[in-house]
Amino acid sequence: MKIHVHHATTYHYDNPGSHLVQRLYLTPQDTASQTVLDWTIEAPGIEGALQYIDAFGNVAHLTTPPTDLANVTVVASGTVRTIDTAGVTGHDRGSVPVKAYLSSTAITETSAAIRALAHSHENLAGIEQLHSLSAAVLDKVEYVIGATNEHTTAAEAMRDGKGVCQDHTHVFISAARLLGVPARYVSGYMVVGENELAEASHAWAEAYVADLGWVGFDVSNQVSPDERYVRVATGMDVSNATPAKGVRRGLSTGGETMDVEVLVERVAEQ
Repeated sequence: MKIHVHHATTYHYDNPGSHLVQRLYLTPQDTASQTVLDWTIEAPGIEGALQYIDAFGNVAHLTTPPTDLANVTVVASGTVRTIDTAGVTGHDRGSVPVKAYLSSTAITETSAAIRALAHSHENLAGIEQLHSLSAAVLDKVEYVIGATNEHTTAAEAMRDGKGVCQDHTHVFISAARLLGVPARYVSGYMVVGENELAEASHAWAEAYVADLGWVGFDVSNQVSPDERYVRVATGMDVSNATPAKGVRRGLSTGGETMDVEVLVERVAEQ
């Protein structure tokens, strides 16, 4: 499938700042399931950005936009050709050891409810165990837009019984690690419908399976990523793979806002 992505984020600031730094994880790479045909990032300061590959193998851009801007817009767009590999992306290209993905983080820290969920799957193994765990997470955490925020932890989403793809991914990761399965967070995009705007980029989990390597599990949609998915960045949790994160110095009245527009659509082959 040939997919075009347009991802625009605009930050509205209430007062000019004295310093602004943004880290962007907005560049997909060639993998077993995708080939990047073209890709650009438009953003203030992108021309002088520091570009590097982080420890997880992600392409990162570090920018310092002008500080006199009331609005800062970042646009990532391009075309990617994808194939269905049943969610298998293979072995890692990053420098982080696979066993490191067994470690808990502040966002994926376990709870009694998550431990019980993991314990109920100890009699299963391999792909069967992970698909069953994915279904159980969705059963426990209903998909409800706006029910959580970027700082919601896996334990909080499990406690409240509602969340979005980010929360489903964190709960799955937390439980998988308890089962001794290395698991990580993936950010990217998914084709949801023709000319249909998405509220944000998408998220899913990858678990490490012997012989196969990393295998994806989209808890929210109950599938392993197929040709509808574009994979961008990975990490221990969302904090390592969020599309854009910034640090700004200056006075604020707390009135900053952010607008996000994501369009992911299939492109007809010529």
